[in-house]
Amino acid sequence: MNPPASDAIPALQLVQRDDCPLCDQALAVLAAARAPEFESVWIDGVDALEAAYGMRVPVLRDTVGGAELDWPFDADGVRAWLSRTQLSRAQ
Repeated sequence: MNPPASDAIPALQLVQRDDCPLCDQALAVLAAARAPEFESVWIDGVDALEAAYGMRVPVLRDTVGGAELDWPFDADGVRAWLSRTQLSRAQ
């Protein structure tokens, strides 16, 4: 089985931290949105990530185009954001 083409779906990261109830909610929202597979990025103890994302987590990030979706977001918002990131890459 071949992996999906990189332009078909965004390469996603969920930027989060340990013991973060909002991050747990974001995981549920991503499941409800049927978001494509994503990588969890833990910022705890990583100075550069703490500086960039400390108060913003959770953040959904498109690693290809660099677009970011800050919390709060819902399933409809995630689906719309995913569509926009795919369209911007197709142009």
